[in-house]
Amino acid sequence: MPTQSLELIFLWHMHQPDFRHHATGEFVQPWVYLHGIKDYTDMAWHLEKHPKVRAVVNLVPILIEQIEDYVDQFQTSQLRDPLLRALACEQPESLPLATRQELLEQCFRSNHDKMLEPFTPYRRLRDLYRHIDTTHGKDALRYLGGQYFADLVTWYHLAWTGETLRREEPTVVGLMAKGEGFTLADRRMLLEVIGRHMGQLIDRYRRLEQRGQIEISTTPYFHPIAPLLINLASAREAMPDAPLPESPIYPGGRQRTAWHMQAATKQFTDRFGHAPGGMWPGEGAVSWATAEVAAAQGLGWLASGEAVLRQSLNALGADTSNRAHYAYSPYALATAQGKISLFFRDDHLSDLIGFEYKNWHGRDAAQHLIAQLDNILAQSDPQSSPVVSIILDGENAWEHYPYNGFYFFEALYGALEQHPAVCTTTCSDCLAQRRASGEAERTLNQLVTGSWVYGNLSTWIGSPDKNRAWDLLCAAKQSFDLVMGSARLTPAEREAATLQLAACEGSDWYWWFGDYNPPQVVQTFDNIFRHSLTELYRLLQLTPPGTLKEPISRGGGKPEDGGAMRRAA
Repeated sequence: MPTQSLELIFLWHMHQPDFRHHATGEFVQPWVYLHGIKDYTDMAWHLEKHPKVRAVVNLVPILIEQIEDYVDQFQTSQLRDPLLRALACEQPESLPLATRQELLEQCFRSNHDKMLEPFTPYRRLRDLYRHIDTTHGKDALRYLGGQYFADLVTWYHLAWTGETLRREEPTVVGLMAKGEGFTLADRRMLLEVIGRHMGQLIDRYRRLEQRGQIEISTTPYFHPIAPLLINLASAREAMPDAPLPESPIYPGGRQRTAWHMQAATKQFTDRFGHAPGGMWPGEGAVSWATAEVAAAQGLGWLASGEAVLRQSLNALGADTSNRAHYAYSPYALATAQGKISLFFRDDHLSDLIGFEYKNWHGRDAAQHLIAQLDNILAQSDPQSSPVVSIILDGENAWEHYPYNGFYFFEALYGALEQHPAVCTTTCSDCLAQRRASGEAERTLNQLVTGSWVYGNLSTWIGSPDKNRAWDLLCAAKQSFDLVMGSARLTPAEREAATLQLAACEGSDWYWWFGDYNPPQVVQTFDNIFRHSLTELYRLLQLTPPGTLKEPISRGGGKPEDGGAMRRAA
């Protein structure tokens, strides 16, 4: 047996922004439950089948809240998602023309190579739509019958089922074999499968944690970019020439960051019976001030991107030419609010999974990743155990993999269970074990503000559209503070306005602004963000400014490639 081992931490980040229309409770996008029956279900299954593999699963509070919302919809039969209502429609032939058009736009949003082309009946539906649209125009779409839409919405959901559901759910197997002519009874059976698996999701991860296999971590409640809430100008630490919003600060941003962390901790404790050990801050965005706020909340660790570590060490004058000398260790920050540890993702290995291995045979990809880990161990200091953190979204990469990544995970987890020198662990257990053995963390005396994307905050600030959105948010926060400083609102009204403000502070609105994103997706998020701000003014009993009626994004964007809304993994 080797005397030295490598500690491997997988952190699978599970996140969807709040897709609910706040005035009506309607879901404006279905991604929470679609990823639920595909990716969140499959990821739990692979861990359940490989009990020796340990990992961190980061569940964003607003994702948990929306999953619970869907569970309530199924339990009460009060469906607030238009796509689910279409699946449950008793008379699809009576669907209004506008609804038919929406279904045609929605039900081909997926990775066509992996989620449409393999299924002949589904492909036939796509080809028929293209033929009619191309040769006769959209006016002819009214002639598509009710059975077409019944089959279309059924196939869209079947395409979004995870590989494990296709192997273990008789209803899914039977419907995919049937292929067409789906009846109301067929669709109700599929709805039952969706509702049942959504209802089991949180319990499955809770059981994995209870048996000690995973650590569940959290994120500030609505997934904000905490460093920017605290100090907009912190973006210039990594981007000195970045244009900034006209507003010099986000008012009370440090307190708002603390609110998001406190709310996340409360929800986590209510759901899992204990406080979280650590947190993946929104987009891995960190700053020294963010670390101080987290330490004040009693959190043991944060995680971010490797480029943040490299820039921080460079600012201290350290040599970062050899990754083996600095990258494979947790670091400790001694902030004014207490000590907190930081883990930094291995960008190369994480991006291999997120972007490259989708084109490989699953077994070959797994063997290649294992070889990379063996090489890191061989080059490391024999007196210490390297810690490798692989961190990426736990849902977005797999639709680009054959069979939703099934064979990759089975090969990878199987190999890790048998590996004599690679030990999978969690962030909290890694820290506890190293402290118990006397292996000290490295000290980091400076933390350059940045995120897991490029090591900076350019994805969320610095372009005209993003800065315009920040100015609108800053103005709304000023109005919020004025109203909260008065006696205008009742306690219940104050609470509703506070939650609405939190929704407006989420990171995803800024992610999608910019002319490098698909215009249809940009428009969707533009609309949701402006609606959220408008709703905030309504709750504050104020008239929304006229600027909220105008689109924030004024770029052209690149055409959408037929894929679903995808963040980089």
